[in-house]
This record gives sequence, structure tokens and C-alpha cells, in this order.
Amino acid sequence: MLEEIPQTGFFGHPKGLFTLFFTEFWERFSYYGMRAILVFYMYYEVSNGGLGLDKTVALSIMSIYGSLVYMSGIIGGWLADRVLGTSKSVFYGAILIMFGHIALAIPGNITMFFVSMVLIVLGTGLLKPNASSVVGELYPKNDNRRDAGFSIFYMGINMGAFISPFIAGSLMKTSFHLGFGVAAVGMFLGLTVFIVTKKKNLGHAGTRVANPLLASEKKRIYSTFTIVAILIGVMVAIAIPQGWLTFDSFVGLIGILAFAIPTAYFVVMYRSPKTNEVEKSRLLAYIPLFVASVLFWVIAEQGSTILALYADTRTNLNFMGIELSPAWFQSFWPLFVIILAPMFAWLWVKLGDRQPNIPQKFSLGLLFAGLSFIVILLPGYLGGSDTLVNPLWLVLSIFFVAVGELCLSPVGLSATTKLAPVAFSAQTMSLWFLSNAAAQALNAQLVKLYSTETEVLYFGTIGGVAISTGILLFFISPIIMRSMKGIR
Repeated sequence: MLEEIPQTGFFGHPKGLFTLFFTEFWERFSYYGMRAILVFYMYYEVSNGGLGLDKTVALSIMSIYGSLVYMSGIIGGWLADRVLGTSKSVFYGAILIMFGHIALAIPGNITMFFVSMVLIVLGTGLLKPNASSVVGELYPKNDNRRDAGFSIFYMGINMGAFISPFIAGSLMKTSFHLGFGVAAVGMFLGLTVFIVTKKKNLGHAGTRVANPLLASEKKRIYSTFTIVAILIGVMVAIAIPQGWLTFDSFVGLIGILAFAIPTAYFVVMYRSPKTNEVEKSRLLAYIPLFVASVLFWVIAEQGSTILALYADTRTNLNFMGIELSPAWFQSFWPLFVIILAPMFAWLWVKLGDRQPNIPQKFSLGLLFAGLSFIVILLPGYLGGSDTLVNPLWLVLSIFFVAVGELCLSPVGLSATTKLAPVAFSAQTMSLWFLSNAAAQALNAQLVKLYSTETEVLYFGTIGGVAISTGILLFFISPIIMRSMKGIR
């Protein structure tokens, strides 16, 4: 029970935040270190240690992989809510992620690459949403430290994400597999922290299964899973010889699922007899926040695709006598978050009841994300597509999206734990991460439209849509707040 968990001890927060902070630190160290060099590994020539894939294909794979990572959270959330509990889900997820990075670190062919992707996708789906759910369990619903606690937790995420691209980006010049190996070590350290400290610091947080399977349900669920697995196997066996299962068709299928799954979950939770009228109202309020999150992550997640390509091919990497690695730019985003997160945490506490409400914070997040794309189109508009760009333009663009993230992402994590129906707590957190899955599935199509010739139109259109949506969200925020039924 919550009262058994120490309520102070880690910067005035529950001691359990220490365990989750450092577990997530090392998990994000491993993930972002791998991600910083993955797209380069895919499209660099084999002679340079890469797989030699077409650039556009590599960008689409990167986006669809990111989508699957976050989409798998719905499975992790269901297993946590119905079978394992959040704490065990985090443990098993960490093991799968570690083995995924080990597979990627072993020099081999593209088969080993896809094996590692499957392991990391499944592992992240178990770990990431459930670690955030356990953070929510450390605080009572109306504890005014909750938002600040999530901001501190978010600092752990970004500290790991800041350090790893520098290490992996430096190692990729020698061998991509060395960089992937460092990611495997990082996940091992995260797993160690969790095992050693969870009993003392977390107590019973995360051990309770929120909505356990009834004995009468188990047979039906297992039978359904078996039938679905067989059907998928049969369809794949038919589709491959017929040439129906192509990369483009797979990307299209994931794109449909990325939007269909959250829609289905909203409907299921809303119609469930376990969801009361107040919780239904809060679910309706959550829908525009979900849409805003999708638009934000459409821009933010292009840091590992379009902006990574931009850093590699459009940016002058010789700056003040220093030869930059294109992977290093992916450290600036978490660096800015680390610097600014304590300021935002202090600001929200200082403002108290005068701070912007949740939808208004989301609107600010979209505004800054849109501005980040407006900034990055300026060099191409002013100087043309033939000139290498000063890297400070890219850094400034990353700064704006980092500010937007602090307005939206930690607030979204906190809002999700507040607005979630009790019977669907972990699954609602998975729903939050599905906004990222939907965004990256959309990006898998959008990246095909980018080229140096379409650069200004590409950044301008996406940035303009984000800014316009942010303004609309700001004006309808009173309607959303009424539907939240007292949640701020």
C-alpha cells in the first residue's frame, strides 16, 4: 500500500523515485545511444561499416521502428494491468532490451539487425510505460509534488539521452557495433539498479495487478491469442510468395494500426462498466490532448530521421576547428531539457494555481515545436540548398523543440496518471505512448516527401500546422478543463 512507501528522501520526493530515476536513466542511455547512430548504420555504405540501404528506406525504417517501440507499450500495459503488475513488467522488459542491444552489437547481416529490433521493441513496450506508471503510484492523486516528481524523473531520462549520443557517435567512426555494445552495457546497469534497490525503495508500488484476469477469462484470452497468432502466420505464409508483403505495404499496415489501436482503446475504456461517469468525462477530455501529442511528436521524433540526415548532409560539420559527428546533435535536445527541467519544475510549483492549465501547456508545446521547424527552414530559404548550413541553426531548432517538450511531455505523463480510469491505469499510460507511435508511423510516410528541393515547403507546412493547432487548443482549453472534472 502507498502508506508503506517512504514519502521523502530523494530531493523531497519518495525514495522510490531514486530507483525509477536511475533505471530509466540507463534504459534511455541504451536506447538513445543506439538510436543516435542507427539511421547512419542503415544508409552508410557497407565499406564504411553500414548496411548500405537507400536513404529514404532507412528513414522510413527508423520511423516505423520507433512507432513499433511505442506501439508495443499497449501490450506491456495490458500485461501489467492484467497479469504481471508494473514492477515485474519493468524487470522483464529490461532483460529483453539488453539482449536486443547485444544482438545489434554482434557483427552480422541484416537478419541480426531485425532480430535485435524485435527484442528491443518488445522490451521497451514492457518497461517504458510501466516505469512511468510506478512513478504515478508513488504519489496520492492530489499531491502537488506530482508534476515536479515527473519533471525530476524526466531529467533522468534526458541525462541518459544526453550522454549516450556523444559516446556512440564517437565510437561509430571506429565501429558501429562498438556503439551498440555500449548501449547493451547501459541497459545491464539499469537492470542492476532496479534489482538492487526496488525492494527497499519501492515497497509494494507496482506489485499489485490492477485488473487481474479472472479464471473464467484466462482460457478465452489464451485461445484468442493462439488463434490470432495462427492467422497471422498463415497470412504471412501466403503473402510472402504472392509478393503482397512488401516494405511499403508493411509501413502502410503499421500506419493504420498506429491510429486504429488507440481509437479502439478509447472506445473500450469508455464503454467499460468498470469506467464510471466521471472517468468517462475525463477520457473525453484526454482525446484533444492525445491529438496534440501526436502533432508534437511528429516534429520532435524527426530529430532521429530528417534532422539526423540534415546534420549529416546539410550541416557544416567542421566548426571552430572541431570535426563534429552528426550523431552528437542528438545530445543537444536532452541537454537543453536537463538545463531547463528544474526551471520548469520550480516555475509550476511557484505559480501554483496561477500556472497555465494542462491544455494550455499542451498548446505552448505545439507552438514551440512549430517554431523549431520554422527556424530550420530559414537557412535553406535565405541561402539555398547548395550551401552547407552553420550548425548553430540546427542547435537553435533543437532548443525550441526542447522547450516545447517541457511544456507538453512531463505534463502529459502526469495528466495521464490523473485522468486514467482506475481499472485501466497502466493501459492508459500505454495509450499516452501510442501518441508517439502514431506520430512516427505518420513520419514513415512524411519522410518520403523530404528532399533538399522541398526542404522549405516541408518544414514550413508541418511547422505551420503545429502552430495553428496550438492556437486552436489554447482557445478551447476551458471546454477541455470542464470535462476534466476538477483535475488541473
